Amino acid sequence: MPRPFLFTVPALLFGLIAGAHALEQEDFRACLGELEQKAIEDGIDPQLVRQRIPALTLQTRVVELDRKQPEFTSSFADYYGRRVTTQRIKQGRELRRQHADLLAKVEAEYGVPAAYLLSFWGLETNYGGFYGNTPVLDALATLACEGRRGAFFTAELMNALRIVEEGAITVPQMEGSWAGAMGHVQFMPSTFLRYAVDGDGDGRRDLWHSLPDALSSAANFLNALGWRTGERWGREVWLPDQFDYGLAGLDESWPLSYWRERNVRLPNGQPLPDAPMNASLLLPSGAQGPAFLVYENFRVIMGWNRSEAYALAVGRLADRINGAGELSRAPVPAPRLHRDQVKALQARLNADGFKAGSEDGLLGPGTRAALGRFQQQQGLPADGFPDEASLKALGILKEKAEAKPGGSPQPQQTPQE
Repeated sequence: MPRPFLFTVPALLFGLIAGAHALEQEDFRACLGELEQKAIEDGIDPQLVRQRIPALTLQTRVVELDRKQPEFTSSFADYYGRRVTTQRIKQGRELRRQHADLLAKVEAEYGVPAAYLLSFWGLETNYGGFYGNTPVLDALATLACEGRRGAFFTAELMNALRIVEEGAITVPQMEGSWAGAMGHVQFMPSTFLRYAVDGDGDGRRDLWHSLPDALSSAANFLNALGWRTGERWGREVWLPDQFDYGLAGLDESWPLSYWRERNVRLPNGQPLPDAPMNASLLLPSGAQGPAFLVYENFRVIMGWNRSEAYALAVGRLADRINGAGELSRAPVPAPRLHRDQVKALQARLNADGFKAGSEDGLLGPGTRAALGRFQQQQGLPADGFPDEASLKALGILKEKAEAKPGGSPQPQQTPQE
């Protein structure tokens, strides 16, 4: 396990001076000198350090991607539709047949079923179709020197050098995402060092070229996060009329018997299973969209990626690979909100005492919970979903203006598509 990283390189501040533009070459070279010294002090092979760090190149595109924030929010309907696709389901089923022996071996050793491993693999790199073509050491050095998250990426650069030092991969072959995630299952270097395993027995941990290594490593990581063998991630459910949507959210966790008592059922109308499990209710696209009860393994999936939408996509893709059908209710599109509109939404909720938390422009759980409290006060479905009626009640969206006689219709004040 790599030791905690507490060092901050002074040259990292240089990137902030450059504003939103690329890091200057002169500042980057100075930063590399400090990174070289840091790596040697950390006990990494001096010959490797002196050979590799001075040869690293500034990746201006990486700086641009790191500083670029999404202009608009993305709804669950958009997210889900782009990830749980017919192609990905079909390919996952074919790969399950193709790699049946390997998947069975990995499941027997780590307790993680094949469909989930395929789902992670499919979502992370489209089953190895593309896992990035950015030189990892260059990317990490650029981000370490760029300044915004310098300490984190300096630590990851040190870890990446340790991976090269152990002989897992050569530097030219060490390619990944712009942020340094690597291989079939997109491990950051720190995750690689802690959880990557040699699945094919060749003496190396190669997540780029060895599928046994990659799938075994993914299963080992999930097992370490607390995967519960024999349990599902969750399931779609059907809610009765007049349901109390205030019960939704990961912070509300109750036994299945609690949900049965409230007449929550399977989509086919059958009662929920009588099992000693706790579950939380999620409504990712509001009361009119699909409802899910999620179990402990859902929280394990979120240990891989903190996004609820990602975890739902992993679970549902695994279900579809296993032969499940489509959702009984399709996700509902939401108004496309600019980040400034989300900030205005948060500010309005905070000003009215609904405690949305930080006004950061992100529709996170705190903002959705605050929106749900507002909706309840207004007599709207208190599902925390930013639908048109709720946004208009908050003044975030305006009513469409009437066209003036003899003139052109006034534009509707809604977000740009």
